[in-house]
Amino acid sequence: MTDPTRLLAAYDEQLRTDAETPSAVSVTSLGPLRLVTFTGGRGFVTYRDLDGADEEAIRRLVPQALDHYRADPTINRIEWKTREHDHAPGLHEALLECGFTRGEPESIMLGEARALAVDVELPEGVTLRRVTEEKDVRAMTAMAAVAFGDPVSDDMAEALLRRLSRHDGMELWVAEAHGQVVSAGRLEPVHGTDFAGIWGGATLVEWRGRGIYRALTAARARSALRMHKTLIHSDSTEYSRPILERAGLVKVSTTTPYDWRR
Repeated sequence: MTDPTRLLAAYDEQLRTDAETPSAVSVTSLGPLRLVTFTGGRGFVTYRDLDGADEEAIRRLVPQALDHYRADPTINRIEWKTREHDHAPGLHEALLECGFTRGEPESIMLGEARALAVDVELPEGVTLRRVTEEKDVRAMTAMAAVAFGDPVSDDMAEALLRRLSRHDGMELWVAEAHGQVVSAGRLEPVHGTDFAGIWGGATLVEWRGRGIYRALTAARARSALRMHKTLIHSDSTEYSRPILERAGLVKVSTTTPYDWRR
């Protein structure tokens, strides 16, 4: 399956369901919306489509969704996930009016796992492995924070360790050079679908452009195939998009987050 239209149809049909949020604490329906709550005070709004809602209906939905989260004092931030190919008149304006801030768009990349599962030559001294131990997970998340220019925090490590304890299929992969984690990413098989997601790709600046991210992607694709997942999806930054395109993935749309903080 390489046709963008067919890939996008598979994405909308298989992934824009409860499969999108496997680690949710709770999910509440509000019309076409799925209002998701995660641990750590995070809300997440998603949907398969807006069921033909016009601008007036959308301007009612957004504050109603926000009221749902405002009523829960544990929620301190919300992400509203939009997709470019959705029919959503007035959604951008309604979100801004309710205090949401538009984030950076990312490319929705889809394609066959086998296209990514190729041999990639690594720089001398660099090795790949899957990690499960706490010390390795903490080293991985600390490296990712540095790579993205964020403060090093325990929050992501704690969230990943909780996920690992549930044995839900998520895998964490790292590249190491002389015992130091220099690149990392995770694999998220989506149960009940043909898809696995590749997420969280991060590489230290001084190690970029040397094939390491591509090798990590190939390792995760091979693991996905072992799980009988034939399709890969990823929301990609402009750094990773060209790498995935060269591997055979196709940009089918964009996704833009809108963020709200209490």
